[in-house]
Amino acid sequence: MSEYTDKLAAWFRRHADREKALPMESYMRNRFSFLGIKTPERTSITKRFWSMHGLPSGKEMLVVAQELWQLPEREFQNVAMAFLEKYGKLAVKEDIDAFERFVTTKPWWDTVDYLASHTMGDHLRKFPELIPAYTERWIESDDFWLRRTAILYQLRYKQRTDVARLFDYILRCKDEKEFFIRKAIGWALREYSKTDETAVREFVSVNELSPLSEREALKYVNRPK
Repeated sequence: MSEYTDKLAAWFRRHADREKALPMESYMRNRFSFLGIKTPERTSITKRFWSMHGLPSGKEMLVVAQELWQLPEREFQNVAMAFLEKYGKLAVKEDIDAFERFVTTKPWWDTVDYLASHTMGDHLRKFPELIPAYTERWIESDDFWLRRTAILYQLRYKQRTDVARLFDYILRCKDEKEFFIRKAIGWALREYSKTDETAVREFVSVNELSPLSEREALKYVNRPK
């Protein structure tokens, strides 16, 4: 563990609150331990640490994120994602393998959704030549978090969405029973409906989706106007 990460971990542990941690752990189905630091406080603590100690340079930001990811308390994975956001513009093509390991290590919706739509989404937009090989492997993976990533990586692409690929990936997963896949399908369609309502309406009308996916997909287009 680097000296920087040790200092950051100690900084956060000084703010631990076990009373607050218990309901946070319960909310996450007791999959992870928590320090008991809620998002606004976590963000404030992180910014104060940065103001006092600065940011690691270059690749060291990725190393710090990887070290934070190994710590047991869930707040550290969330702080790691703040470092990944800072690192994103510096990332090189080969970093996609490291980003993929973040997705598959300690996965749950709170990390995977950000990694898919921000870290992976931004990286694949920067290096589109990676899209066919990686997203095709993800959508065929036995790991449903990788399949969810393949469905969600274009969540913020708007007019730049590869609609054919999005719809293809949804069709390949539409009959799955996994809640997080059904939810991802609906979420991806709902977001794209903000760009092209007609395309989403037509897609939903001709393809039998799960009730959850369809309900989520049409939330925006069926909103009161």
